[in-house]
Amino acid sequence: MNRHAPSDRSLSEVHASVHVPQARGLWRKLLAFLGPAYLVSVGYMDPGNWATDIAGGSAFGYRLIWVLLMSNLMALLLQSLSSRLGIVRGLDLAQASRHTYPPLINFPLYVLAEIAIAACDLAEVIGMAIGLNLLFGIPVLYGVLITALDALIVLFLMNRGVRALEAFIVGLVFIIGLSFLIEIFIVKPEPLDVMRGFVPSALSGKALYIAIGIIGATVMPHNLYLHSALVQTRRIDRSTTGIRQALRFNLLDTGVALNVAFLVNAAILVLAAAAFHTKGFMNVAEIEDAHQLLRGLFGDLAPTLFAIALIGAGQSSTITGTLAGQIVMEGYLNLRIRPWLRRLITRLIAIVPAIVAIVFFGEGSLGALLVLSQVVLSLQLGFAIVPLIHFCADRRQMKEFTIGPITRTLAWLVAGVIIVLNAQLVVEEIGGWLEVGGTTAMWVRWTVVPLAVGFGGLLLYITFAPWVTRTLRKPRLMDERPPDLHLPEGHRYARICITVDFSSHDEATIRAALNNGGREAHYTLIHVVESAAARYLGALSHDRETETDIANLEHYAEQLRRSGYSAEVRMGHGQPVKAIAQLVNEANADLLVMGAHGHRGLMDLLRGATVDAVRHRVKVPVLIVQ
Repeated sequence: MNRHAPSDRSLSEVHASVHVPQARGLWRKLLAFLGPAYLVSVGYMDPGNWATDIAGGSAFGYRLIWVLLMSNLMALLLQSLSSRLGIVRGLDLAQASRHTYPPLINFPLYVLAEIAIAACDLAEVIGMAIGLNLLFGIPVLYGVLITALDALIVLFLMNRGVRALEAFIVGLVFIIGLSFLIEIFIVKPEPLDVMRGFVPSALSGKALYIAIGIIGATVMPHNLYLHSALVQTRRIDRSTTGIRQALRFNLLDTGVALNVAFLVNAAILVLAAAAFHTKGFMNVAEIEDAHQLLRGLFGDLAPTLFAIALIGAGQSSTITGTLAGQIVMEGYLNLRIRPWLRRLITRLIAIVPAIVAIVFFGEGSLGALLVLSQVVLSLQLGFAIVPLIHFCADRRQMKEFTIGPITRTLAWLVAGVIIVLNAQLVVEEIGGWLEVGGTTAMWVRWTVVPLAVGFGGLLLYITFAPWVTRTLRKPRLMDERPPDLHLPEGHRYARICITVDFSSHDEATIRAALNNGGREAHYTLIHVVESAAARYLGALSHDRETETDIANLEHYAEQLRRSGYSAEVRMGHGQPVKAIAQLVNEANADLLVMGAHGHRGLMDLLRGATVDAVRHRVKVPVLIVQ
């Protein structure tokens, strides 16, 4: 009802906001489902991908195309599992983790997810700033600062609805794809050499480092959180048939979108191989160097298209990265702050290291920082993939939609490949640092090694605990009943309105109301649904959140009636302050009783202040219960 008690709905401002027509008509249903995977796909063609693809193409020619293909197949499998989790259980990956793992395990998983999102957003910030510099001559440092405005673009688009956001992203994807299509015709790669790149080859040293960067840049952990939330923006039929249909359409959406992303990634690598490697430029790792070489080799059109595509990639990817940051914070911590502030925080976390790198190490350090950010993403993958597989294989929760043995085997094979490659990289890097000796070796021995061991233990726990110890907590379902009430005696007012939010505060709020009205008074229980569907459709909305809240409200009212109290329920929709005031005035109440959640000042800015605003809009006394 109010902003102080977070609604357990992923991206609640757009949750179930896209209507899926139930009438016959395949194309209309398909079009309704298309969109989430395209928002996810932009993460597979972000500036981080550019850095790893350019480095791989210039250093090894077409040899690493097979790594791109393997990464794309991995991504297709994992994103399909992510969408399955969101559709079937109505939970995103972060929420499922919070409902499953104990806090001691859950909090480190949250920290790792935030690090991955910061690394991803760092790549978007750097790429966008470089693109602005290449196209308009804006200094990179100023470009980094300009990217802070991206949070406002996200807020504007989300206020217009998720369809507007999807349309904007698809437009940017079209610009990126068209730019690279033209560039491929300009550089004219040799088709047979490109085909040979699909044959797997051994990986070691620099090739392994870049390959892991490619995997991290392609199979991005934040996309798993994002996709499981975005599929919930569709208001689907919750019957078995409706869920199966949603799974099929989302698989098609994912397949098309990720194949587009693969073609863009392959185009970047082929461009680097054909333009640089074949001409003897084998150490091109900087995006700026690639831009300048393109100008020298192919004239002005190729580098201009390159810069335009880079800006499009950075802008589109940063939008999805900030959404993922909101999903992770709300899902793992059940902490909901105002969306614009959350997105601004996500952006600032990325801007700070970029500014530090530019100021202290110069703009030349950004290319290496881009590749490093993608390696960090890959290192975090196991901590997102392993829980995802366990959740989708849990027959107690997924029931008939549990993944089968073949899918489960393939998923564990993908997880195994990623974890083994990451472990190999960590061991090699730590070994190299220890060989340096001196102060470096000491710091590595006392900081990096314990951290590596600790995170290794965490990974082992989340992998084997469900099979061996069965210590995972019983999941708390989103639609479970709120607690039973213990009701008092006494009376004073005749008509009393009570606002409830189905939290532990409700009992104290209702008891205070009953103390002031007794059995002679008439009680109106009020709750406001804030979902996007409720905002746009009002009383016509019938999304899952509305139906669940109605049932919970009736649960409270029935307890009151059984104890001899006169009670009714009233549902509000949309903005809480306005809806509560309207319902109280319509009920001709003598008293309004509201629960206060004990925060003020900065926390009011973060979460909103419903109580204080409501008391100025009603004409009856307001009892605030701490």
